[in-house]
Amino acid sequence: MDNLHAHAARGETAATLDPASLEASDDLELNEDAPRYCPMRLLARFALLMAGHGRCVITDMMLGDREYAMWQLACARAMDDAELGEVAAKLFAYFDDAQHSGMAVMGTA
Repeated sequence: MDNLHAHAARGETAATLDPASLEASDDLELNEDAPRYCPMRLLARFALLMAGHGRCVITDMMLGDREYAMWQLACARAMDDAELGEVAAKLFAYFDDAQHSGMAVMGTA
């Protein structure tokens, strides 16, 4: 139930709500460790590790272009870096889904 409907269910009117809040979503607290379509922290870690090897990874393209994502993951696996290889292997599961190969991987921050 969203915040606005929660207030309405308790019989509160707009006049009793916090006037500093512009939208009901202002009160939403997101847990950054909550499961997501693509774990953004893992993707950011991947991009940082790749940068350490002189490779620029565009995370938005990773989410929107499966071929680009698979290429970057393959490059990462070919490097002699155990940590990068482990991160790439974890991300591979999010991008190697033949059923959804025509769709972009969803990522949220």
